[in-house]
Amino acid sequence: MLQTEWRTASREKLLKELERQQREIERLRREHERADQDRNRYRQQRDALRKKIERLEDDLDLARRAAFRQAAPFSRGTPRRPPRRPGRKAGRAYGRKAHRAVPTHVDERYRAALPAACPDCGGRLTRTRETIQYQEDLPVVRPIVRAFTVAIGHCVACHRRVQGRHPLQTSDAVGAAAAQLGPQAVTLAAVLHAQLGLPLGKISTLFRERFGLHVTPGGLVHALHRTARQAAPTYTALCETVRGSPVVTPDETGWKVGGHLHWLWAFVTPDTTVYAIQRGRGFEEAATVLGADFDGVLVRDGWSPYRRFTRAIYQTCVAHLLRRCRDLVRDHHEHRFAPAVAALIQHGLAVRDRWRAGTISPHGVAVARGHFINRLNTLIDQPGPSRVARRFANHLAHEGPGVFTFLLDPAIDATNWRAEHALRPAVVTRKVCGGNRSAHGAHTQEILASVLRTIHQRDLDATPIFSHLLRSAHPVTALAPPPSVQ
Repeated sequence: MLQTEWRTASREKLLKELERQQREIERLRREHERADQDRNRYRQQRDALRKKIERLEDDLDLARRAAFRQAAPFSRGTPRRPPRRPGRKAGRAYGRKAHRAVPTHVDERYRAALPAACPDCGGRLTRTRETIQYQEDLPVVRPIVRAFTVAIGHCVACHRRVQGRHPLQTSDAVGAAAAQLGPQAVTLAAVLHAQLGLPLGKISTLFRERFGLHVTPGGLVHALHRTARQAAPTYTALCETVRGSPVVTPDETGWKVGGHLHWLWAFVTPDTTVYAIQRGRGFEEAATVLGADFDGVLVRDGWSPYRRFTRAIYQTCVAHLLRRCRDLVRDHHEHRFAPAVAALIQHGLAVRDRWRAGTISPHGVAVARGHFINRLNTLIDQPGPSRVARRFANHLAHEGPGVFTFLLDPAIDATNWRAEHALRPAVVTRKVCGGNRSAHGAHTQEILASVLRTIHQRDLDATPIFSHLLRSAHPVTALAPPPSVQ
């Protein structure tokens, strides 16, 4: 009896132990399956990261080698095979067929007579009609040498030395400095160097070989410094114009002064540009031109010091945001948050285009802007689990209030393209000349580049403006403020 009960209890105990072990085996099996799934996922992520590292290493290698290819700084990579035919394609989409316009005046006239006989068979020729061909050419330029006989005297009362000055003179210097460059030559040198980025050595060669004007690079340096001194009040007036403008687009890029890193700032309006070469790229440097209390609209990228202009209204460059969205999709496979932000910005730009075309009312634009802001805030609050998406959302949380400012006024640009375009000539100059050797040269660079860029924006001629500056006995302001800020 007791033995039977013992056997029954032992069997039940063994059955329970067997069930427990089976449950444990099932749990371990599930964990093993999860481990296999995690291993496969990690293997895929590892392969993707390995490919990304290889691609980034290739890009880094290409970037490093491209930095040394100064002969082709704008190369776009491997050409197409087969390459496309250059120029516009024939057909209905070709557009208007342009040709060189007929000159409005003629300085010289010549006749091209028929030859005495046919050049092929020697037969007699009969004239049937006449036509006209035009040729526009550059004249042979030789320097004009002016000699000024300067009367020198003194005051019989105070015995002060006094000398005469002709309106065509650009300086009162005599003696060792009596031979000088005229305003036309100095203006051309300023345009070639400060606006087009040509080195002073090549300008000297051009003057000597094409114009017969012998001047050393050092002589050009002194001439440009003198021009900058005469243009200093004009530069100050341009700074005041920018400071009082309702919309300003700033940007900055690296610059070297004496081999040390500085920053070239550009502050651009539709009709004025001011360059400033500063030691840093912070709020204090930007405030030296704009003023700390600037209360207009700043169309800028995401550089944080611009946010310290607390009285300003911001327009964040949407091109930078769209580029970042593309990078997140391409490099980090972020297919949720970034595409939604990009689609929202593109929708805002489409509304802007409809507004300019007159197909939507200002009230409709205001309503759409409110919807865009609410939708963007919703996206910022729910970026998803991706680390890069959360980082981008944090950036948008700072820049969000200025994303759709361009829907407040059609005069506000959606991107900072004005400043980007203003920096392009400076980048070319930096690549060719490397910057400036001294603070004096940097000051001359910022003054001349600002005046020349503004002259270009206002569609003016630099020669009479610089001639007026150089022939003035004292520095004067040569560019009046545009009507919008007077």
